[in-house]
Amino acid sequence: MAKELAYVLVTPYTILKSRTGGIVARLLARAEQELVAVRMFAPSQKLVEEYAALLRNQDVQDEVDIRVGRHKEVLRDLISQYVLDNFSPDPETGQRRRVIMLLFYGENAVQKIRDEVVGHITSLSISGETIRDTYGDCLIDQEGKVRYFEPAVLVIPNPKGASEQLSLWAKYSDTDGGLLEDVIQYPKGTKPEKVLVLIKPENFQRPTSRVGNIIDMFSKTGLYIISARLIQMSVAQAMEFYGPVKKILQEKLKGGVAERVQAGLQEKFDFKIPNEILEHLTNQLAPLHGSHEFDKIVKFMTGSDPSEITDSEKTKEPGLQKCLALVYQGKDAVQKIRGVLGLTDPNKAAPATVRREFGQNILVNAAHASDSVENAEREIKIVKIAENDIRPMVERFLGGKMLEGVRS
Repeated sequence: MAKELAYVLVTPYTILKSRTGGIVARLLARAEQELVAVRMFAPSQKLVEEYAALLRNQDVQDEVDIRVGRHKEVLRDLISQYVLDNFSPDPETGQRRRVIMLLFYGENAVQKIRDEVVGHITSLSISGETIRDTYGDCLIDQEGKVRYFEPAVLVIPNPKGASEQLSLWAKYSDTDGGLLEDVIQYPKGTKPEKVLVLIKPENFQRPTSRVGNIIDMFSKTGLYIISARLIQMSVAQAMEFYGPVKKILQEKLKGGVAERVQAGLQEKFDFKIPNEILEHLTNQLAPLHGSHEFDKIVKFMTGSDPSEITDSEKTKEPGLQKCLALVYQGKDAVQKIRGVLGLTDPNKAAPATVRREFGQNILVNAAHASDSVENAEREIKIVKIAENDIRPMVERFLGGKMLEGVRS
């Protein structure tokens, strides 16, 4: 069976209602296909109109539910008009609306994600089996007219139209996507901050709802997600990203090194080791121990031990581990996010924080968040949050190339 590239678009209303986490949880726990890219869009009027036109002409027969309409044209018009009404910039303020695209790659991806995970558009979604069962609405009156319609997410309805839709979003992915710093309007006098969140590799080791659940926990901050990117951090990036931690580790671990040196030597010798000797050995070993612990962090984030890489060019290659990078924006963003994140050590973190709920130890602790506005700016640049992965991936796929660069 052929491998396909399929998208899921989280609608502006879904994002506004902070349902993103719940939907991402369902997608990553239930989809057999691999998540290969994530990008945030603020669609322009041109993109919206072209997308709506494609949907109106798309064969949506597979998605028709007889409880919505007897003719597929009804559903075509319904979805197309929904996009025009809800994806377009605000007609009064010109403010663009946020949309999140998730790209999945795998066998029969279009049909499987649509049928098994997202679900069909129906007026009788009472089972809760699919995303649309839970988060979508289609209310029809006694005369058979649609009174309210919210699909929660949009997907490619038919594999035949996949190329056109993927190409369209790829075409606008540079101009209409990335780091959306100016799409949120704040009250006069508000000084919004940005903060970077990394959902760490342990959350991507198997199909799980953890990533979405973590996003859902951060939603209690009331902040806005303005950028999202699935990254595979290189060794060079990780070393730069965690660079400030290295010196802190060397100093912080010094006391522990001294205790271990003293205990180890005292066990081997039956005389008291002079303090100056212990201090000298500690000063020699502490930096090495700190560097070793630092390398463990880099290996955890990238899948490669930096001490084993001799070719500097290889440190720049994409890592073996996935992380989801998110930028949140709003008043007191750093303080709010770190409050929900919790202390570095999950055992010391407060109840109902991300690290207490999902962390295992000080290394495997679910997520990272910037600790200052200045560090947020530095970290956002390092992970290249605005870099466009959608266009090159779509171009490679439509060019007939398998996505060998995608790692599980």
